[in-house]
Amino acid sequence: MNILLKRIFDRLVRTGNLKVTGPKGLSVIFGDGSGDLVHMHIKTAHAERAITFDPMLAVPEAYMDGELDILEGGVLGVMRIAFQNMGSGGIDATWSKAIEGLRHAFRRLQQINTAARARRNVQRHYDLSGDLYRLFLDEDMQYSCAYFEQPDMTLDEAQAAKKRHIAAKLRLKAGQTVLDIGSGWGGLGIYLAKSFDVDVQGVTLSTEQHGVATDRAHAQGLENRVHFEVRDYRELNERFDRIVSVGMFEHVGVNHYRTFFDKSATLLKPDGVMLLHTIGRSGAPWATSAFIRKYIFPGGYIPSLSEVMPAIEKSGLIVTDIEILRLHYAETLRHWSERFAANRDRAKAIYDERFCRMWEFYLGASEAAFRWQDLVIFQIQIAKKNDTLPMSRDYMAKCEKALEMRDMGHRPKAPAAKPSRRRKVADTE
Repeated sequence: MNILLKRIFDRLVRTGNLKVTGPKGLSVIFGDGSGDLVHMHIKTAHAERAITFDPMLAVPEAYMDGELDILEGGVLGVMRIAFQNMGSGGIDATWSKAIEGLRHAFRRLQQINTAARARRNVQRHYDLSGDLYRLFLDEDMQYSCAYFEQPDMTLDEAQAAKKRHIAAKLRLKAGQTVLDIGSGWGGLGIYLAKSFDVDVQGVTLSTEQHGVATDRAHAQGLENRVHFEVRDYRELNERFDRIVSVGMFEHVGVNHYRTFFDKSATLLKPDGVMLLHTIGRSGAPWATSAFIRKYIFPGGYIPSLSEVMPAIEKSGLIVTDIEILRLHYAETLRHWSERFAANRDRAKAIYDERFCRMWEFYLGASEAAFRWQDLVIFQIQIAKKNDTLPMSRDYMAKCEKALEMRDMGHRPKAPAAKPSRRRKVADTE
């Protein structure tokens, strides 16, 4: 191991138990020995040099290319040690901090998501084979954070709970119109239409997702109530009673936040309600992970509340409720990682080994970021008028409970029959 890389590990790994084997077979242990052993093998001199210069990008790239193996602890273990030992600003090495600082400074240039560029960015990730996503998502193909009301929930149960949680905040009534911005494979829109007898229009930039969503709506006889189309939300002119957007805002780009909320204000009726569900940062603004931006979500950006709120205020919209979901996405990603690992051979048959290693790193590093860095979920409820929604949040819990009872197949008990005056009737309940 070269001297500079050893210095980086010495300065970074103060706690934990990290063993690093270099290209020549020599191993060095870093940290205070606490916790489970994580063993990383840097197999080539090329990877060693790259990691020395830009570790946050070079480690995942070396792993993808087979130039770095994780012999014990997995991707999650490596990233746990990294994140627990460094702040959100990155690795404490002069050249590495300079690189991360430049990424932060130029983050706005990387997020100039015009309509054409946004479409290309979305298609690069979401137009991957639907067969891939079926290997690790729940049955309803919800590709966003689940809601674990109980820690022992299955992934399918938690994703169903997420849909109830969002629906309750929309305060829907039969006959209303709903716009779903970033409608994915259609699961949420179909759920809202079936549960509340509303008309849903979903827009997506992914042709793959649009095809699946449309087929699902037709299969359930909802083609007259749910309509999906490949369209940029900026092209819409209709007005809606409700707007919901789940997992799409991360692709808008900080330069376009004002456009997003100004357009939402135009599309929302005077008594309308909007629910925005997005990944966010609990800390200060920072650049998107270089690995995620380059290989997973080009043009993507995770905002802090300080970047979102001014755009909402300037649009004339009113924030009526904010909920921060902590660790729910970490649990979601844990389920996804386990499912992907169980189906890895099938994923490799669709793509190749390099893709599988990239996807493993994406899922593992993302889980680590939600567990040990500052990533959370923002659920921001928005309205046009101050008196559109009740003063307390009680209505949310009541709606969620009613939806849960219905989804579980329960019905309210009928009143017990009064006993006959002639003879006592045995209690049969």
